[in-house]
Amino acid sequence: MAESAAPPGSAAAARAAADAPESAVRDPADGDGLARGPAAGIASSKQGVEEPGRPDLSVVVPLYNEEASLPHLIEQLLGALRPLPQSFELVLVDDGSRDGTPALLRDQAERVPELVAVLLRRNYGQTAAMAAGFDVSRGAVIVTLDGDLQNDPADIPLLLRRLEEGSLDLVSGWRHQRQDAALSRLLPSLLANRLIGSVTGVKLHDYGCSLKAYRRELVSDLNLYGELHRFLPALAFIEGARIGEIQVNHHPRRYGKSKYGIDRTFRVLMDLLTIWFMKRFLTRPMHGFGFLGLLCLGFGLATALWLVGEKLLLGSDIGNRPLLLMAVLSILSGVQLFCFGLLGELQMRTYHESQGRPIYRVRATLRGRHTSGDGSTTATAAVLPR
Repeated sequence: MAESAAPPGSAAAARAAADAPESAVRDPADGDGLARGPAAGIASSKQGVEEPGRPDLSVVVPLYNEEASLPHLIEQLLGALRPLPQSFELVLVDDGSRDGTPALLRDQAERVPELVAVLLRRNYGQTAAMAAGFDVSRGAVIVTLDGDLQNDPADIPLLLRRLEEGSLDLVSGWRHQRQDAALSRLLPSLLANRLIGSVTGVKLHDYGCSLKAYRRELVSDLNLYGELHRFLPALAFIEGARIGEIQVNHHPRRYGKSKYGIDRTFRVLMDLLTIWFMKRFLTRPMHGFGFLGLLCLGFGLATALWLVGEKLLLGSDIGNRPLLLMAVLSILSGVQLFCFGLLGELQMRTYHESQGRPIYRVRATLRGRHTSGDGSTTATAAVLPR
């Protein structure tokens, strides 16, 4: 910690926060203007400690080259959230923008007390930017949306109401009147949503909608890598979350151009395979690799026995037959797959045990009535967060 600090809200303090590493953020809600680590808010939530001044709601928005839309975005967010009874913070994450977005965030951080600006050192991608926003946020409920003004901040109260009324852990928006190009965006999205729903078992109309509401304890259980932000509902389902959906507005893009194109289809398919494997074999990788290993090993051994029988009984020449090579390769592949399964089991145990991460999630623990020596009964209940 520095020996002296600039006064809270001063330009020097804002510059110091902007020049700090991405793990440090300016946190006006703390009242001291000092930088804090991104994991502090989540750590306190995981431990069940009420942090003084912790807001009820965090709105996380990843930004990349959104200089033109940023002032309108902040204005719309404040207009939608300030009338609500819940306290809130705006966590705006600049993902290494090359335009004036970082400078504009520094300026707005001085003017808007609810704003928390996170400036990443370079462009890491939307998943990393969203993860940084999750780490920095402190609200009991987290809402995410895009920074291009296509999502409507006025829909946030609807998501919060649906989250509470349905006792849900995640509410996903559905852009039922999507304002995008039909061939390059709508058709691939329709096919992708059906494919993802079939593979993951989580049936949603619109996986690509960034407007979502999460409970803090759910976000604390999610680890994001690669480009898995598209599959947050599927990851939440793996964690045992209750998921709902609600129709939301969608507006045409007013500024700039989309950062996504038809080329993302390949990346989505690769990520989908990752999600499928995690859903099926995250805690039992040997079941996946071992089954394939048994098939290869069984086929190889059966083929080898057939060739040995031909050699011994019929005197056939098997040395130059392709079937012999196939049998050898099948046996070797089966052994390798078994080894992969064993390594996966070791990695899985290291992953869970090194972090103290159980292979299950408890929604609540309820204990029954106990009879004391005098015949009276007492009821005890220990309820964990959803």
